[in-house]
Amino acid sequence: MPRTEQGCVAGGHILSLNFVNRLNSSLERILPEQRLFLRSDGATRFVRLRPLTQLLGLGGVVAVLGWTLIASSILVIDTISSGSHRDQALRAQDAFEERLDELSAERDARAAEAVAAQQRFTVALDQVSQMQSKLLAMDERRRELETGLQVVQQTLREAMNERDDAQRLAAAAGDKDPSSNHGSVDDELSVTLDVLSEELRTAAAERVEALHEAETARSTLADVEEQRDEIIARNDEILNQLENAVTVSVKPLDKVFRSVGMNPDEVLRTIRSGFSGQGGPLTPLSQSTRGNAALSKEETKAKQIIVTLDQMNTYRIAIEKLPLAMPVKSNFRYSSGFGRRWGRMHEGIDMAAPVGTPIYATGDGVVTFAGRQNGYGNLIKIQHELGVETRFGHLSRIRVKKGQRVSQGDLIGDMGNTGRSTGPHLHYEVRMKGRAVDPMTFIKAASNVF
Repeated sequence: MPRTEQGCVAGGHILSLNFVNRLNSSLERILPEQRLFLRSDGATRFVRLRPLTQLLGLGGVVAVLGWTLIASSILVIDTISSGSHRDQALRAQDAFEERLDELSAERDARAAEAVAAQQRFTVALDQVSQMQSKLLAMDERRRELETGLQVVQQTLREAMNERDDAQRLAAAAGDKDPSSNHGSVDDELSVTLDVLSEELRTAAAERVEALHEAETARSTLADVEEQRDEIIARNDEILNQLENAVTVSVKPLDKVFRSVGMNPDEVLRTIRSGFSGQGGPLTPLSQSTRGNAALSKEETKAKQIIVTLDQMNTYRIAIEKLPLAMPVKSNFRYSSGFGRRWGRMHEGIDMAAPVGTPIYATGDGVVTFAGRQNGYGNLIKIQHELGVETRFGHLSRIRVKKGQRVSQGDLIGDMGNTGRSTGPHLHYEVRMKGRAVDPMTFIKAASNVF
């Protein structure tokens, strides 16, 4: 090396030493020099801790403490957020169940109102039928009275004509005792006229009474028809409200299956094929001939409501068979999501918590595997209906056996660190017909839709 360069290097070292000495001198007032004595059997040595060395050591300690505090804060925040998310999911599920109970109660109330309205309508129809029959009888009686009145009037005219003829004959014949003959004829005609007059008054009174009863029957019939129309309108309003309620209730259930990538129509067919029992005695069907148009419209709407209610009930059965619950109910942290990780596909989600944290079944099903498997460590596989399977990996303890049937919320194992794992956590998978899907879609479907 040339002397010039050696001189430059030497000068640089001297400058750096001078800077260090000045810095130590400045720190001497705050951090005086310390000596660390090391004693042995034959000698005593000491290590000098200059102020700059002490400053660097304190800085390292402060950095480690700060990093520890920040990491602990992040862990606490994640734990609190995961707990609140689970509480929100539980509250949402309780609210959904409460809403379904309210809809069921409202449906039963509407159905009872519809039955009561139908009964009132039937009673009104019977009353209308009775009034019509009575009105027809009154009309028949009126026609009979009119006919009788015409006969009486005709008889009266004939009697008066006969009386006139008799008077003319008596006057023309010149009878010896004309006053006696004339008196007898007048008496007979008077009696006949009295009888005919009485019959005429009776027929007129009966006719007036029949007309009054007919008018009363028409008024009653109009009132009954108005009540019937009001009952039909009210019944139609009840059916519309019930139809709207069940339609609104079906939409969130349909959204659940679409959000997890399942075809709702296929789900309904699968559930109905397993719940298709029918039976019971058959009795002849009686039908009414009154009000067929209105009843047909109401029956059509009622049948549509029954179909929608059946669809909602089928959806509820299917939801109970899906793994929508959380596998971990204690505090945990999502440590890894679904997707590509480290150049490979991570086919589940990781939930980190201490070893021994309880693991629960997320849905009803049958245990198809319970043992050790490469990569997964201690693994549990549960086969659910509708072609869905769940997997629970890295367990420290397995609490179920192959072939055992479990229900949602049953304890199946403990969290651990077995298999290919960097720390205690649960590897949770959901597979549909053998294909891995993101378990968060099922968790979000349960928490967000409900």
